[in-house]
Amino acid sequence: MNYKIIRLTDKPEIKERAAQWFHEKWNIPLAAYMESMEECLAKKNPVPQWYVAMEDDRIIGGMGVIENDFHDRKDLAPNVCAVYTDEDKRSRGVAGDAF
Repeated sequence: MNYKIIRLTDKPEIKERAAQWFHEKWNIPLAAYMESMEECLAKKNPVPQWYVAMEDDRIIGGMGVIENDFHDRKDLAPNVCAVYTDEDKRSRGVAGDAF
């Protein structure tokens, strides 16, 4: 399997596509992903950060690094979030080796 790990900041033109992909996987509002990804691209803070695994032109996996992933423990920051690998690409090292 031939795939690449892409930081959103290295390829900002995929923002809408990546936000839609994460939204479809986790059913979190699309606007929430768009807002976080726009903040990532503004590069004002170290987090949030977003990454996708791409095989050719297809997103096959992804993850984010955000300040807080739905908990009250401020001492546990930042958080890895939204880790997902498409079912047909699982057990091939995409998440284990890449993320």
